[in-house]
Amino acid sequence: MWSYMQDRRIARQVRRDLAFNVERNRDQQAVKKNERIWVLADDDDPLNPLNWSLLSRTKNIAILSLLIFTQAWAGAADSVANSVASKEFGVSQVAQNLSTAMYLFGIGCGSLFVGSISETVGRNPTYLVATFCYLFFVLGSALSKSFRGFIVCRYLVGLFGSATLAINGSSVQDMFRPVKRSFVFPIIAWANVAAPAIAPIAGGWITTRPSLGWRWTEWITLIISAFAFLVAFLFLPETYLPVLLDWKARHLRQITGSSRYVSHHASSQSFIQRLKAKLAMPATFFTTEPVIAVLGGYLILLYALLFSFLSGFDYIFKQTYDLSTGLEGSCFGAIAAGATAFTLLAPGLYSWARHRTAFVRGSDVLPEFRLWPAMVAGPLLPASLFWLGWTNFADVSIWSGLGACFVFGICLIAIYVSAYEYIIDSYKDHAAIALASITMVRYFVAGGIAMAARPMYEGIGVHWTMTLWGCVAILLAPAPAAFWWWGSQLRERSKFAVGDPEEEGREGGQSQAGPSRNREAN
Repeated sequence: MWSYMQDRRIARQVRRDLAFNVERNRDQQAVKKNERIWVLADDDDPLNPLNWSLLSRTKNIAILSLLIFTQAWAGAADSVANSVASKEFGVSQVAQNLSTAMYLFGIGCGSLFVGSISETVGRNPTYLVATFCYLFFVLGSALSKSFRGFIVCRYLVGLFGSATLAINGSSVQDMFRPVKRSFVFPIIAWANVAAPAIAPIAGGWITTRPSLGWRWTEWITLIISAFAFLVAFLFLPETYLPVLLDWKARHLRQITGSSRYVSHHASSQSFIQRLKAKLAMPATFFTTEPVIAVLGGYLILLYALLFSFLSGFDYIFKQTYDLSTGLEGSCFGAIAAGATAFTLLAPGLYSWARHRTAFVRGSDVLPEFRLWPAMVAGPLLPASLFWLGWTNFADVSIWSGLGACFVFGICLIAIYVSAYEYIIDSYKDHAAIALASITMVRYFVAGGIAMAARPMYEGIGVHWTMTLWGCVAILLAPAPAAFWWWGSQLRERSKFAVGDPEEEGREGGQSQAGPSRNREAN
């Protein structure tokens, strides 16, 4: 709906431009030269989402965050109902973990395609059509009478949810220049990582209510997701500039009767051509780009931990402290609280970025500046895992374990934000495929870990499971500092990354007071 109004506004703007003979003069010149007229946008063009009002962009981010939150919620909403659901379907608790695993596998599969789809038809139809289909399969999950039908629906929930969860970083890049992304991206990241931690809280208490039952975890997911879809349908605009230029070119052709107005996007590769070109890119990025391989590995570890906790809290808290299902789910609030605490630092990160760019409008940010949160969180992650594992005794206060989960929540979102922003700033035009590569692998591995989590906790116990994860985290902890020192050299050797922003100083990631090509409305 909002996209339709947006399209009408573009048509009115084209008519106003033609009234001043701006485009007609270009058309007449092109006729004499017998050439096409390329429809472009300059730095100050109001059509460009980067130049929209701050209020408009804030509204868009709020709607996008709501979509992300509800669809990330779907992955964990029924996790604490594992024992109840498995009894109803007549399967083991390990088999019931397929509910989470298939959702994650669906997102991994969808991530291969949604980037190319959004770059062909636009972000808005990709979000809306996929979310509309997603709602039907959430409904199917709630109504499924057989375990097989339930698992198929869960896979399709993830497949169609991938459109929102895989390309939201690209939408942020569409609307915000580097400095303001320091404020915006932690909010988007919170919606991605806090939802799987908040959903089990509601799921735990819903499951304990005899009048509701575990299927109400799916009904609640459907209700909040339908609300988010309705809001997005009514108010979310298209933000992909090449598609907006397609619309402008179409209106120019209709109004002038001249077929010479064309956009580069409409003249570029088709969806099939884009897809063929990009299907092999994930393997290319992981095998040739150390940044993608290492930071991708970090994100894989974080998501593996987060989704393994959906089963692991049954052993870490419920069995150790003899908690009810509702209280077990509430323990996830510690992770959500940690993630929220970091998100509240977003204004400070934005002010720091402005200071580092000497308050110059339009300055780029040196990618290494984005690594500071991860450099601080890197050592804290293994510490929180060892803390959680080796204080897991019935005679140690439960608040010790919850404190470790709070620190884990901080580390989870701090490393997530650093990795995503560093990749976006380092790879620019190739960032979407780089992030899609990581997303695909991250969800595939997390799905496998979700299946292995319960046997792991039962086989080697909480103490050694957390020790194993902590040792992996120790191996990855130096990575952000290593990229801070050698990231510039790695980008120079990369076929896909960009060099350092112009006129930026290396020390501490500080940019000198030189204007860049883009203009930032600070």
